[in-house]
Amino acid sequence: MSQPKLRAAIYARYSSDLQRDASVEDQIRSCTDYAKAQGLEVVSTYSDRAISGASLMRSGMQALLRDARGGTFDVLVSEALDRLSLNQADIAHIYQEFCFNGLPIETLSEGLISEIHIGLKGTMNALQLKDIAMKTHRGLKGRALEGKSAGGKAYGYRMKPQLTSSGEVIRGEREIHPEEADVVRRIFANYARGLSPKKIAEALNKERVPAPSGRHWGASTIHGNRQRGTGILNNELYIGRQVWNRLRYVKDPQSGKRISRLNPESDWTVTNVPQLRIVEQDLWDAVRARQGELKTAGTNVPVWDRRRPKTLFSGLMACGCCGGGFAKISKDSFGCSPARNKGAAVCSNKRTIKQADLEARVLDALANHLMDPDAVQ
Repeated sequence: MSQPKLRAAIYARYSSDLQRDASVEDQIRSCTDYAKAQGLEVVSTYSDRAISGASLMRSGMQALLRDARGGTFDVLVSEALDRLSLNQADIAHIYQEFCFNGLPIETLSEGLISEIHIGLKGTMNALQLKDIAMKTHRGLKGRALEGKSAGGKAYGYRMKPQLTSSGEVIRGEREIHPEEADVVRRIFANYARGLSPKKIAEALNKERVPAPSGRHWGASTIHGNRQRGTGILNNELYIGRQVWNRLRYVKDPQSGKRISRLNPESDWTVTNVPQLRIVEQDLWDAVRARQGELKTAGTNVPVWDRRRPKTLFSGLMACGCCGGGFAKISKDSFGCSPARNKGAAVCSNKRTIKQADLEARVLDALANHLMDPDAVQ
């Protein structure tokens, strides 16, 4: 009797910065040819498109790891070790998972993967990531020093395509967007006059003025965080002063999410761009003066940096009318955040639920319904 073929799984990934969408199909085709040459039967493929290899929080990778424990395949084939991950700790974790499940990893570049590959290639990939980040940061700083955009497009501006004498595109040039600039000045004037960010957002949503996100205005979009320079009221570009590198971003090793942290002021790159001024200095100063007066009652915490304590179901609740988040609106009650922060034009659901009632209902359902034998099955 002939021995059954080993079942192979293929994993492919491309990064939006370095490769193209068709790269996934190219990798899968190459891996399929390799598997057939090795006498393997391809039974499943996994892929992640336009996602960095610096994190394991990828749907394709998570499905691969899950099926590895489920015995879906016998060997993993990939184009190269850096397709699995560019993070040294993550590649070691993947290798340990596959070793635990008795599954070998083969790549077209390195062949059968061993501990030596994990050590050497893992270190090389980590150094490659660091080198890319350093060169990217250096290039962005150069653009910032020239007064060009070194990040996302700020509300109130639009990109201004320009060409060199040789026909090459000059990147990072901006100009004022007249309609959005009028909205910015309106926000500053209304705030200086005493209106709250919530009331300003409600009025803009009622008039269907497009928000920076393309959806709806919210109070936080307007007041942001003064220390971090976020929010419409804190963007110094509106007075012709560009501040770059105020924040840096690091990845939480547990969640894979990027977390922003404030850099020392000595690390900021500040450039004067008077041609981009939208707000006059006296109006900017009036807003700053009012911000300085606002503190959370009974504390020294500024209004733009208030944080409610997390509760048992924080971030897990949604409004049944608009789908927006339900959050703490008083000491012991939850309500629809969009209805309160964005106005009736977004959601009119003003119903509330007591925290104790909510938690009792959910916990009772978990205990008496989720563990029902039919539901478990």
